[in-house]
Amino acid sequence: MAAGLLSVLSKREFGDVTARYVTDEKGNVGLWLYPTSAASALAERRATVADESWVRNTATAKPAIVVEPLAHVKIVGDDQPGQFGPGRTLLWSTSNDRFSLAGQRYEDDAMVTILSDSTGLRLEHRLVSGPYNLTLRSETRFVNASDRPVRLELLTSFALSGITPFAIDDAPGRLKAHRFRSVWSAEGRLVSDSIEHLHLERVYAGGMKLAERFGQVGSMPVRGWFPTALIEDTEAGVVWGVRIACPTSWQLEIARRYDDLTLAGGYADREFGHWTKTIQPGETFNAAPAWLACVSGTVDDACDRLLSVDIPAVEAQPAIEHDLPIVYNDWCTSWGAPHEDKLLETADRLAPLGVRYLVIDAGWYMPEVPGAHWATTMGDWEANLARFPLGLATTAAGIRERGLIPGLWMEPEHVARDSSAFHQVDHLLKRDEQTLTLELRRAWDLHDPWVHDFIDKQVIRTLANAGFGYLKIDYSETLGIGVDHADGLGEGLRRHGEGTHALFDHIRSALPELVTELVSAGGGRMEPSLLQRTSMASSSDAHEVVEIPIIAAALHRLVLPRQSLIWAVVHGDDSLRRLAYTLAATFLGRMCLSGDLVELDEEQLAFVKSATELYRRAAPVIRDGVTRLTEQFGASWRHPTGWQGVVRSTSEQVLVVLHTFKDSPMTLTVPLPGSNWHVVDTLTSLSVTIRGDVLEGFSESDFDAQVVLLERL
Repeated sequence: MAAGLLSVLSKREFGDVTARYVTDEKGNVGLWLYPTSAASALAERRATVADESWVRNTATAKPAIVVEPLAHVKIVGDDQPGQFGPGRTLLWSTSNDRFSLAGQRYEDDAMVTILSDSTGLRLEHRLVSGPYNLTLRSETRFVNASDRPVRLELLTSFALSGITPFAIDDAPGRLKAHRFRSVWSAEGRLVSDSIEHLHLERVYAGGMKLAERFGQVGSMPVRGWFPTALIEDTEAGVVWGVRIACPTSWQLEIARRYDDLTLAGGYADREFGHWTKTIQPGETFNAAPAWLACVSGTVDDACDRLLSVDIPAVEAQPAIEHDLPIVYNDWCTSWGAPHEDKLLETADRLAPLGVRYLVIDAGWYMPEVPGAHWATTMGDWEANLARFPLGLATTAAGIRERGLIPGLWMEPEHVARDSSAFHQVDHLLKRDEQTLTLELRRAWDLHDPWVHDFIDKQVIRTLANAGFGYLKIDYSETLGIGVDHADGLGEGLRRHGEGTHALFDHIRSALPELVTELVSAGGGRMEPSLLQRTSMASSSDAHEVVEIPIIAAALHRLVLPRQSLIWAVVHGDDSLRRLAYTLAATFLGRMCLSGDLVELDEEQLAFVKSATELYRRAAPVIRDGVTRLTEQFGASWRHPTGWQGVVRSTSEQVLVVLHTFKDSPMTLTVPLPGSNWHVVDTLTSLSVTIRGDVLEGFSESDFDAQVVLLERL
């Protein structure tokens, strides 16, 4: 720590991480994190930039570091932040100057820091260990104990500063930012940039407000970016990471004024997400929760920790999920036109394969009228009796008679233009006092009691009365900037997210043994607050394309594999090599079969059975393992070249999944976690050899695959 105006207010160890709170004579408080084991490597920070070559008067040299707030707030009416901040960031607003340290205490395993102003406003920041002591949960609360309303336009969930405490200066050339892009059917691409490449080098004089603000606006929280970011000190070997839990608009900022970086975020602010919020006297408001990690290690190590926060919630899902049952979904079979006879014919094929769930996808409700389409008729949730002549309950019973659990697709938050529900405008969301129409869809007001009754009757009662044990909850359009509310569109959207949480919680309460699948045009909703409310997530709508294994592997950094549903669409004209490529990808998450299963011949069906049997044997390591990737492919996912190796391991098992792409080498080499492993099963004839702590695979063709299960000697 520099000998300047900063001093250490307190330190607290959370697991193997130390939280250092710094302060100054004005009562500002900042939060630094570092691995406790790296304490001896902390640098003696410079107080000013007097050592820089451009400084002529060292006596008046600019500061090098200052206390950066652990929570940032902007109150409507307060001056905008100067020094080129407006439009780029609301961090460091003059509202922060109102607040100074009022107290700090350690209670209930949490460090609570309170900042207050002279009018009765308070900021309360709480830092507590996450599950297994691997992460920290950051919570920020705004308390209005004044005598007048206050309107917020920014409140961060967290703000980490002091990055990096291992450099004496502004750490040139050693800091990297890691983020994850996402678009439909291409979720989870890791993007790594140097801080210099992001143009976030400290301006020579200091004080200029630099920020890379990014996030998502709308009700599909994984659209453009995942709400996860990491900063790596490549020389110290330390990574800081964050994961925000928010089902609607959110933002993250990598920002800088002086030597140190700040990583901050939470709900999207007024500039980014059209958000303001009025807090009445006596009221409080909580920012979105954020999970923090700090490790001596790699980006993958930090991502493992951030994902660990989902494990307790997933463990609390229905017990049937524990051994990762295999799913069959009829979408890539019927393409929106399911029929009872076809489903039962498929069920006869599935039972011997060890598949547990048979999910009826979209179109089961579609009326038999000219021009009808599954996407335009959803919302009334009345079964098509031409396709299900004796009703859904009879079909579900037939599926159960064949040893399978029936599942059903619904999109309960939306209604489509050719449904009766589409015209219930008094109960649908509005923008600018007009019913909000999203091309084909409109959305229910989830705070409306009438809507609650409708969902109870048409969704929950339909599932319960027909005996379904599985619900695929889709969400295939975003609400955009927001919906009507007295505080504006952004607050209307944030409040709608609370309604989404309440809906998921209500379904779970009403049907506690129901297995739920989170879907949003594939992976558009894979953020912590919804992942923790569901059994699994359809990780992508990539159904039959060659990039499926690349997407599935990339998502290991962002979704627990035990929750990541991977499609394997099979066809009667598939070669065994094509079947192997398709099925091998499902070992990177949850196996989901679809396609023309009844058209497979005996050889093909036997191969699928060998895959399902190996999958069930590998389920423990898929569920509980740790992943490391060997990525040797080019920039294109759509037209991949090279190859990919995924190693997932526990102390007792190792699962290796290899995929080759165009122009792959013949020899594929992946490191193993130690030695003394032997092969107990494989999926294909692609040969493999173990040499100490390395596995070698030998491929003779492009777009080949192998799955290898290893156990201890």
